Amino acid sequence: MANIIVVFSKIEEAKGIRNLLVKNGFSVPGVCITGAHALEAADELGHGVIVCGYRFMDMLYSELRENLPDSFEMLLLASAGTLQQCDLRDVVSVSVPLKIHDLLETVEMLSQQSDRRHKKRRSQPKVRDKAEQELIDQAKKLLMERNGMSEEEAHKYMQKCSMDSATNMTETARMVLTMYHE
Repeated sequence: MANIIVVFSKIEEAKGIRNLLVKNGFSVPGVCITGAHALEAADELGHGVIVCGYRFMDMLYSELRENLPDSFEMLLLASAGTLQQCDLRDVVSVSVPLKIHDLLETVEMLSQQSDRRHKKRRSQPKVRDKAEQELIDQAKKLLMERNGMSEEEAHKYMQKCSMDSATNMTETARMVLTMYHE
């Protein structure tokens, strides 16, 4: 389940929402009163849901949304009047006073959406930059020349070494090149 960060200008409000969510089975590792603190927590957690109010000590919800990683969903809790004046692109909202059922269902929906996006990103192949790809190609070429391997065999060999040593392909390529150049 996605991590949830609760951000309100008043710590009592933030803790109240956190306690409600935790009581209903959600993981809430972050409770913040500033947008900057929420951004730090988001960077540490990687993906999840921000449940927040309209204004914090250092910024508005819109500034937080602009700086938030794409891997986070945002749920804005504010009065109906305030929500009418808000730009709600990329933001889901629930008006206050809260209906607990509405809050929980919305958080559940956003949590599932965040988890789906996270899984989808992880399943996509990593895009390497040009320098990393050149390093991998050099290592494969060296394996092909020194060990008489085909390109496919050299690639599979490096993949296996990468998995066995729990390193990425670029690091494995560095190890291969270092091993043969010593």
